Amino acid sequence: MPFNTQILLDNRPVGEAVASNFKCITVETPALTDGQVLVRHHYLSLDPYMRGRMNDNKSYAAAQPLGEVMIGGTVGEVVESRHPKFAPGDKVVGMGGWQQYSVVNAGEPGALRKVDTTHIPLSAYLGAVGMPGVTAWYGLVKIIAPQAGETLVVSAATGAVGSAFGALAKARGCRVVGIAGGPDKCAYAVDELGFDACIDYKVHPTALSLSKALKAACPNGIDGYFENVGGIVLDAVLSRMNAFGRMAVCGMIAGYNGEPLPMANPALILINRLKVEGFIVSEHMEVWPEALKELGALVASGQLRARESVAHGIESAPEAFLGLLKGKNFGKQLVQL
Repeated sequence: MPFNTQILLDNRPVGEAVASNFKCITVETPALTDGQVLVRHHYLSLDPYMRGRMNDNKSYAAAQPLGEVMIGGTVGEVVESRHPKFAPGDKVVGMGGWQQYSVVNAGEPGALRKVDTTHIPLSAYLGAVGMPGVTAWYGLVKIIAPQAGETLVVSAATGAVGSAFGALAKARGCRVVGIAGGPDKCAYAVDELGFDACIDYKVHPTALSLSKALKAACPNGIDGYFENVGGIVLDAVLSRMNAFGRMAVCGMIAGYNGEPLPMANPALILINRLKVEGFIVSEHMEVWPEALKELGALVASGQLRARESVAHGIESAPEAFLGLLKGKNFGKQLVQL
C-alpha cells in the first residue's frame, strides 16, 4: 500500500486563518478490508465552507476535528477494490479530504460515486457539475424560482457557485448581474459567462456606492438575489430589491473570520415583503440527479465555461485555501495531486 501525505487541522484559528493552523504528515495507507476501495485523488476541492468548520462554534455542521485530515471533496481513480461495484480505473467523486489517497467504505450511501469523463472533465465534478453547481441550482430553482425577464444578482459571481448560477439563470431567460472583485473577473463574467453586467465591488467601498452601481445595472430593480458574501454587499442589494423579491442565502464569507455582520436596514425585508431563505445543499440530496443532469449538459455543450484556479501538490493546499478566502482565486479553486 502507498504512503499517503495528509494535511491535518492542527489548531483552530484566532481571527484570520493562517498556514500554521495546518500540519502536513505522511502515513502508511492501511490494507483494505471487504467492502473498501483505495482511491488515488487527482484533484482536491477547496471551498469557503471549510473556513467555518475550522471554528468550534455552533453551526449547521460539526466542527472539523483537530488532528484529523481536513474535510473536502475529491475526484480520482480507484487503484484497488474489495467492493463488487468498483474496479481499478474507475473515475470517482467523494469526500476524500486533504490527502493523496483515501480508503473508502464504498457501500455507505453517498460515499463514492462513479463519473463519466467522456464529455465532462474530471475536475468539473468538483465545480460546475458537483456540489457548487448543485448549490447554485437549488438556490435558483427552489428558492428564487425566477420567471423569464426577471433581474437576478449573484455575489462572488465568477466563483464556482456564481458562474454556474449565471449560466442556469440565463438559460431561464433572466437578466443576470454579477458582483465580483476586479476588472478581469468582471470582464470574464460578461464576455465568457454571458452575464448582462458585472459590478466591481473593489471600486465601491461603501454600501451606498455599490447601491448606486446596482441601480444603474438593474434599472428595473432586483427580483432575486443569491447571497455568498454578506456585509455591505447585502446592504447594497437590499436597498435595490423589488417587492416580493427572493433571496437565497448560501454563504457569508465576509464574516468567516469572526467579524460581526450587522445589517444596516433590516426593515427592508418587511417593507418589501421579501422571502429570505438560507440553505445547505447537502440537506437536499433528492434534487442532485436533476441538477447534475442540467449542469452536465451545460458544460458538455459549452454553455457553461467555468474557469479553474489550480494549485499543484498536496502541500500547496493551505496557502491556496487562504488565498481563496481573500478572493485570490479566479473561478473554482482546486489542488491537483
